[in-house]
Amino acid sequence: MDKIIADFELDVRGQCCPYPLIRTKEMVDEMETNEILLVIANEAMTPQNIATWAKKTGNVLLAVEEKRGVFNIYVRKA
Repeated sequence: MDKIIADFELDVRGQCCPYPLIRTKEMVDEMETNEILLVIANEAMTPQNIATWAKKTGNVLLAVEEKRGVFNIYVRKA
């Protein structure tokens, strides 16, 4: 996979559900179409919550990478 270059980064490590998703939504709302957000999280439910939200809202979950309990979640605004 090619390296995904994010336009914005949101670090929500240490935050519990639902705050990572709420902050992700707020940030994506401020972005332009096709811009990419990297969400850095360490709460296990965050990738699934963002995936479900992206599907419902038409945004695109590009990738989820996990390393030592930290998730890099890439979302493109539709």
